[in-house]
Amino acid sequence: MFSAAVRISAAGIRTAVRSRPCFTAPLAVRCYSHAKPETDEEFDARWVTYFSKPDIDAWELRKGMNTLIGYDLVPEPKILDSALRACRRLNDLASAIRILEAVRDKSGPHKDIYPYVIQELQPTLRELGISTPEELGLDKL
Repeated sequence: MFSAAVRISAAGIRTAVRSRPCFTAPLAVRCYSHAKPETDEEFDARWVTYFSKPDIDAWELRKGMNTLIGYDLVPEPKILDSALRACRRLNDLASAIRILEAVRDKSGPHKDIYPYVIQELQPTLRELGISTPEELGLDKL
């Protein structure tokens, strides 16, 4: 889209001059939230409450775990305790084992995180009758 203008030189010669339209670059706008940031304790409490809902269904459990695992963190044992209890309420052993496998994978190269989480969850695992992936031999597959 060029606009044409006519220019007359000093010698009286008419020439068509094309001028380029003036574009301005958009300014970078940052949209910051005005809400206060969530503390670690509030984050943990929100997820414990989510998994502690008595009417949670299997889809909500999987969606919550997918969202939680998507964060750049390894969930705290109290959140995982709540999620494992939700698995027990739903009678879903496969999801419980998948949760433990996801925690092991999220631990990545930090070899001390997964044993700590299992150690903290041991009473819950015994109470609910859930075996770890290592006890089932799934780590060797």
